[in-house]
Amino acid sequence: MAQEAAVNAEHRRVLSLLAEYGISHQNKRNKLIHWFAVPVIVWTIVAMLWEIPVPDSFSSLAYLNWATIALAATIVYYLFLSWTLAIGMALLAALCAALVVLYLQAPVAGLPLWQFAVIAFVIAWAFQFIGHQIEGRKPSFFKDIQFLLIGPAWLMSFIYRKLGLPV
Repeated sequence: MAQEAAVNAEHRRVLSLLAEYGISHQNKRNKLIHWFAVPVIVWTIVAMLWEIPVPDSFSSLAYLNWATIALAATIVYYLFLSWTLAIGMALLAALCAALVVLYLQAPVAGLPLWQFAVIAFVIAWAFQFIGHQIEGRKPSFFKDIQFLLIGPAWLMSFIYRKLGLPV
């Protein structure tokens, strides 16, 4: 009974966070911008972290770097919110990592990964702020920094609903 109550409390918490995030994301144009900009921002952060030099001790494990460590930590955060949502976010993390590896094999316009990521990051955030200007509300993370992690989960929750999956 206590375990069930804890699961219900966690479920209410994730639903509360998603609903609170949604308050400042009602405008259709702002939502559309988020569908493009949020995944780009997530990828660019992964890409920039991937480029930070790692200690020699990391070399014993393939793909062990600051990006994969950060991705693992975010998946743990999502696990505390919702194990089902964590699965989708883990798939997004794997996709981001795969796209980084692909980029490293074939850079766009000959730009190093970090340069392309910085440019894309700035452009995506510019669009985010344009979306919030249209919305007439500040981005949620101004209120609480954890909303930077809720944004991608908020989008994932729409995919889950479309597929009939629980959040």
